[in-house]
Parts: sequence; C-alpha cells; structure tokens
Amino acid sequence: MPASTSSATSAKVAGTAAFSKFMEVLQLVADTEEPMTVAGLARVSGYPRPTVYRIVAALVAEGMLQEHPATGALALGTRLMQLASRSWSRSDLRLAAMDALKALRDLTGETVHLAVPNDTTMIYIEKLESTSAVRMASRIGTSVSMHSTAVGKAYLSALAPAARDALIARLTFTRYMPDTIMTPDSLRTQVEQFRLQGWSVDAEENEAGIYCFGAPVVDPQGQPVAAVSVSTLRFRQKPDPEAAYVTPLIEACREISRRVAEAPALAASRNM
Repeated sequence: MPASTSSATSAKVAGTAAFSKFMEVLQLVADTEEPMTVAGLARVSGYPRPTVYRIVAALVAEGMLQEHPATGALALGTRLMQLASRSWSRSDLRLAAMDALKALRDLTGETVHLAVPNDTTMIYIEKLESTSAVRMASRIGTSVSMHSTAVGKAYLSALAPAARDALIARLTFTRYMPDTIMTPDSLRTQVEQFRLQGWSVDAEENEAGIYCFGAPVVDPQGQPVAAVSVSTLRFRQKPDPEAAYVTPLIEACREISRRVAEAPALAASRNM
C-alpha cells in the first residue's frame, strides 16, 4: 500500500476513534438521571480525566454541552437541542402524524405524545399540550421507559411474540410509582392483554396523578414504528374514558398508520 494511502487510512481511523469518544461523552450526559460532572464522566467512561476535560471543553465551546459555572454539572447544550429539533421537525413520521395528532388533541382536550423506539426506551418526538391550563412536565426529546408508559406498552403489544419477549428480556425495570410493573412476566401478561384489546394503559405507573392511554402506529407490514398516547390528570378524567380517549386515539393511530405508508411521497413533496 502506498505511504500516502496508509497515512490517509490511519488518519481516518484516528478521527473515527476520537468522534466515538465525543459521542460517548454526549450519550453519558444525556442518559444520566443525576447531574454529571467531568469527574463523574471520567469515572463511568474509563477515559483519563485530562481526555475528558478536553472533550468536554470542545463540546461546550461548540454549544453541544453546557456547564454550570458554580457546580460544574453538565447538560445538553442549546446547539444540540436545535439540531435535534430540526431533525424532528423534518421527520417523515412526524409530518405524517401531525394532522391526526392535532385532531386528537382538540377532540380530547388532553396532552398528546408521539413516541418512537430507541433500543429499550421510547423517545417523544412530538408533544401537543392540553387545552387546559395545566401543563405536563414531559418534553420533546425525553426518553421514557417501555415498562411504565402507555407508549412503551403499546409499542410492545404490537411486536411479534418472539421480538416482544426478546425486548422485554433486555429492559431495566425501574420503580417510578407504587404500581409500576417490576417483573418481565407481569409485563408480558399485561402487554398480551393490551394486544388483544388494541390499546394500552399507564395507570399512574410513571408519574403521580397522570393516567395515559396508548396505541401503536404500524407500517404496511403491521410492524410497530411508533406509539401515540393521550395523557390526562386522574382527577379530571371523563366518566367514560374508553369513549372519550381510547376510541379517538385508535382512530388517530389508524390514520397515522395509513399516512406512514405514504411517507416517502409526503417527504418528496415537502420543500426542505
């Protein structure tokens, strides 16, 4: 191999390795439930502290991370949020779902979420607030557990049995509320019930006072690609929740599933 080619290959590999370290640091900051510092990143990543300092300094300079001036706690930066927002806003799935999500929010008067799977969690890629003065704390980009949320259980319910069991076996069961499901067997039993009825429930399993109904969005082959939820406060839930929330939710998911099949044409018609 010519020396110039060898040098180019080495540089490419070195650049890839450095990029991987940057991405790992970003992922660790994004995934932690407690504020992460440089010392904490060095401990959990295994990288030397000087290496972590250099990575963090570069990410802060580029707006990908922000550092609290007093505590040193790290958080995702505004530039990263802006990039993510642009990605979500241009998502074929989000575009295909928007009209149905707005109609669902207006019909129920409650907060509506659209979520997609990300390995063993779900990520909200759209949120339409309730018309009520009360607002939920969730936000676009939030990663939520599959075992404790209506969107997660709706997604699981639409998977083929073998794929569902394999995914459930990899979940981390964290208790968020007293009624949070904490075992794979209990989750399998509940998800099978949800599969049969066509919709899921989060009965204050993820957040106090919040009751959610979920349903899957499927592709033309019947495989789940996303899930939609309607979230209401328990104290103001309507007397017939199935008629008030579930029926319009299922119809919205059917409409989105129909639009998903047209997503390539939809994306091509957009001026992006």
